[in-house]
Amino acid sequence: MSTAPAIQQYPLLVIEDEASVQAFLRAALSRNGFHFEIVGSGAEGLERLKTGQYCGVLSDMRTPGGVDGADVHAWLRANQPELIQRMLFITGDIVNEETRRILQTTGVPCIEKPFRVNELINAVRKVLG
Repeated sequence: MSTAPAIQQYPLLVIEDEASVQAFLRAALSRNGFHFEIVGSGAEGLERLKTGQYCGVLSDMRTPGGVDGADVHAWLRANQPELIQRMLFITGDIVNEETRRILQTTGVPCIEKPFRVNELINAVRKVLG
């Protein structure tokens, strides 16, 4: 059985609005020993970041509510820069010019939906160190 990285004294914050992707992430992360919290919007993610402690952030690029993955990254850069190196984007829109620009500008790694469990877990482990 796989064990989660030692850095996981705090949960991984997962920001994803699609119920089916949330279910997939919940199952994959749980089976691989990760401690995490899932929220459905970037705005909710920012609220959690303001009040809680997290080992890293896994964020969809596009979420409802006016706060997207780029906004979460900008907030982290200004308020919790130590988490920038432990951030991972997920998106189903990698060909979008704005998405590509954000990925280039931020340098945050990204995995594209749909992804396989192994791809997700390897990316999360790499980001968390």
